[in-house]
Amino acid sequence: MRSKPARNARVHANAKVVGLISDTHGLLRDEALAALLGSDLIVHAGDVGKPEILTALEKLAPVVVVRGNTDIEQWARTLPETAVTQAGATMLYVLHNLEELDIDPIAAGFHIVISVHTYKPTRTERKGVIGSAGPRRFDLPVTVARLNVNFIPWEIEFIDLSRR
Repeated sequence: MRSKPARNARVHANAKVVGLISDTHGLLRDEALAALLGSDLIVHAGDVGKPEILTALEKLAPVVVVRGNTDIEQWARTLPETAVTQAGATMLYVLHNLEELDIDPIAAGFHIVISVHTYKPTRTERKGVIGSAGPRRFDLPVTVARLNVNFIPWEIEFIDLSRR
């Protein structure tokens, strides 16, 4: 049985820029750290690989993290499967695999669903809800993203690390 999101969302009232990263699988590239510099909040959407990844990210900004399907070591079992956080006035729901979404994000009051697992940098919108940066996978780019919640519609920039 999947765990439910935390009842108390972590509030980051002054957060305007949210750095998005996932699927590091134990590899945190210097280019990823540079791209995330200046983030007010960082969301790691699973498949972390090593606890040192989170320690390095926490030096840049507060980190919200969820467990991915490959996060099976003892240290990772304490990571939640889902997370709720607020960046400014924007409510975020975070999970690793979108196919495991078991809530109606609109009914629950979320503006953005952050999910990865496919390694494809995409932005989709359904009914106003928006929904990879580790080792290279197939021919897909290695990316992180920066989400600006200061504007509506929210601005998202995908940063291709292979071009840096």
